[in-house]
Amino acid sequence: MARTYYFPPVVIMEPGAIELIAPEIKRMNVKKALVVTDQVLIDAGIVQEVLNVLDNAEVAYAMFSDVKPNPTVTNVNAGLQALQDNECDFVISIGGGSPQDTAKGIAILATNPGDLRDYEGVGKTANKSLPIVAINTTSGTASEATINYVITDEDRKLKMVIVDPNCLATVAVNDPNLMVKMPKSLTAATGMDALTHAVEGYTTAGASRFTDLFNLEAIKAIAGSLREAVANGENVAARDDMAYGQFVTGMGFSNGGLGIVHSMAHQLGGFYDLPHGVCNAILLPHVAAFNADAVGDRLKAVAEAMGVDTAHKSKEAINELAIEAIKQLSKDVGIPSGLAEIGVKEEDFSELADLALADICTGGNPKCPTKDDVIAIYKAAF
Repeated sequence: MARTYYFPPVVIMEPGAIELIAPEIKRMNVKKALVVTDQVLIDAGIVQEVLNVLDNAEVAYAMFSDVKPNPTVTNVNAGLQALQDNECDFVISIGGGSPQDTAKGIAILATNPGDLRDYEGVGKTANKSLPIVAINTTSGTASEATINYVITDEDRKLKMVIVDPNCLATVAVNDPNLMVKMPKSLTAATGMDALTHAVEGYTTAGASRFTDLFNLEAIKAIAGSLREAVANGENVAARDDMAYGQFVTGMGFSNGGLGIVHSMAHQLGGFYDLPHGVCNAILLPHVAAFNADAVGDRLKAVAEAMGVDTAHKSKEAINELAIEAIKQLSKDVGIPSGLAEIGVKEEDFSELADLALADICTGGNPKCPTKDDVIAIYKAAF
C-alpha cells in the first residue's frame, strides 16, 4: 500500500548549527518571532546563546517562557495570547519536548479556529501552522522532526496525542553545543525516551523498510553513546551522536507510529505529572517481553544494534538478551527500576489501563492488548 512520509523541509545539524538559523529565517519572509522556551533554559544561559544569534541578525522577537514540564491546554492558550499580543508571525522554539510541543500547539491555533482539544487525534486541522524554527536542546523527544505533539488536558487528567502534518517544523535544528549543560538525570531520561522511540518504532505494526533504516540507525547511535553522554556531559562527540540518534528515530517513528509503551507512559505523565522519558524507560522492557512473540526476528535486530552477540542462540534466548540489554542500559544511566519508585499507585492501574487503551498509540502495537494485559504490564513494571 502506498504511503506518505513527512520530514522537516530544512534540517541543520552538528556543532555550531545555531549560527546558521538567521539566513533561514530571512528566507522565510517573516517579521517577528515568538520565542517559546522555559525558565530553566533561560537560567542555564542556553536561550541567551540563541538570542545572541537573533540579535546579531536583527531578528525581532518577543518571549514566552512559561512552558510547563508537561504542557497543558491552558499553557498553550497563554502562549497563543502572547503571540497575538506581540503581533508575531512565526515561532522559534528552544528546548526539549515541552517547548517544542507547546510551540506546535501555539502555531496551530494561530491559523486554525477553536480549541486545541478539537484537534486531538489524526490530521484534523485544515491549515498549515505558522512557520516554526524548532531548536532542540535535549536528545529525546525529536519533536523538532515529527508531525506529533502531546499536550495535557488538565480537565481530563490525560495527555492528548495530536498527529498532524500541519504542525511540522519549517526548520529543525540540532546543535550539540546547546546540550552539554544538561544534567545527568535529564540526559538519561531523554536518551531512554529516544531509545524507546527507536525500539518501539522498529517493532510497531506501522514499521516499513524505510522507517526501519532510521530506527535501527538510531538504536546503534543511542546504545553506543548514551552512557558516555550521561557520564561526561561535555563530551561533544557523544552529545552529537545522541542528537543524531534521537533525530533520525524521530523521522522513523513520526512516519511509522509507536505502541503501548507510549500509550501507557502518556497516562502516567498526565495522571501524576511524571517525566515522560523515565516512564518510557521503565515500561519498555516489559512491553518488549509482551510483544516478543508478535514481532518475528525484530528483537534480534534490536539486540545486534545494541552490540549484543546473537550467534548460535535460540530465538527465545535472543529475545531475552535484547530485553536485558535495554534493562542494563537503563540501569547504567540511573533510571529508577520500577514505577513504585516514581510515585505510581497500584490502585490506579485499572483507570490507567482504560486510558491507555483509548490512546492513539495503542493502534500501532504489534500485538492487540486487553485491559488485563495492560494492567499486567503495569504490575510487572511496578
